[in-house]
Amino acid sequence: MSANSRRAAALLRDRARTNRAEARARRAASTAARRVRTGPRSLVTHIIATGAPLTAVSGAADALRTQARKAGIKGRAARIRRTLNGRARQVVTVYRYTAEQVAQIVANYKPRKAEYKAIRTALAA
Repeated sequence: MSANSRRAAALLRDRARTNRAEARARRAASTAARRVRTGPRSLVTHIIATGAPLTAVSGAADALRTQARKAGIKGRAARIRRTLNGRARQVVTVYRYTAEQVAQIVANYKPRKAEYKAIRTALAA
């Protein structure tokens, strides 16, 4: 195999990997958007449904949780079994919010970072 054909194969492999990653992100966003329309979901799911980058999701969710606490908005409590270190299934209480509750939370949210501002406008819409 010549150097040119190796480079061409590597280019095709990298392009396919990138396309798969983009498709995975699009699929996650559309699935989250569909779930948000059907009932109460976690704040993270609401943020993913906006198509926000996954690197910004946890920080924005933490900020929205703080705003929900300040506003006194309690989501619907649910008990889940969270896997811990790949083995133990610890019971944890999580809160799920409707789209209307998220809109109330976002009304009080004043982010500074540009990506969080984009998330706020997407959630407010």
